[in-house]
Amino acid sequence: MFVKNIMIPKHECFTVQAEVTLKDALALLETHQIDGLPVINADKYIGVVTRYNIYEGFFHSGKQRDEYLSLTNVSDIVSHEEKFLLGGEVFEKTLLDLKDFPLLAVVDSNKTFLGVVTRSDVISSFESAFGMNRPGVRIAFTSVETEGRIARLSEIAHQFHEHIISLVTFDETDKLVRRIVMKIEKKDNIDRFTKKLEEHGFRILSIQEDE
Repeated sequence: MFVKNIMIPKHECFTVQAEVTLKDALALLETHQIDGLPVINADKYIGVVTRYNIYEGFFHSGKQRDEYLSLTNVSDIVSHEEKFLLGGEVFEKTLLDLKDFPLLAVVDSNKTFLGVVTRSDVISSFESAFGMNRPGVRIAFTSVETEGRIARLSEIAHQFHEHIISLVTFDETDKLVRRIVMKIEKKDNIDRFTKKLEEHGFRILSIQEDE
């Protein structure tokens, strides 16, 4: 999945123009209970203003609170001026960038603002990838890293008419072994299914039912 697939488009975003005061920006943040706003000049991306930006700026300003909020524009304290996305990135690579920041803007090659990707969007996508929001049975197992192993796994699941909710693989320290976590709908044939997997060289590590 790419960033553009989980992006909130411009017309659904809360944004502020560069000349907006911090007082108005903070009111918008409070009203909508969000942590950051893209700052744009007409339709060009400038940066992001966050609650943290505002509070940090006030701490270093030496001004009274009302004076600082009323006389300072968002363009004066933006961050992430050169930190943005172009939409073609794979969404999982944004997780580290968003670990300590609420959102990243998505722009085109001319820095025209297109939308945002938020930390909650990325987390929701990971939850979906792992099937966390659906009940089922999670089976963790290892497999020798050889060509066609995932195809073989799919064939076995098809033989047992298993409905795969999610399938995620992880590299092991041993490059010849791969760890796989499969989530399937709960049925009465789990024992027979896992036994078949073991007969074909898949080593079962754990079986856990998710409510």
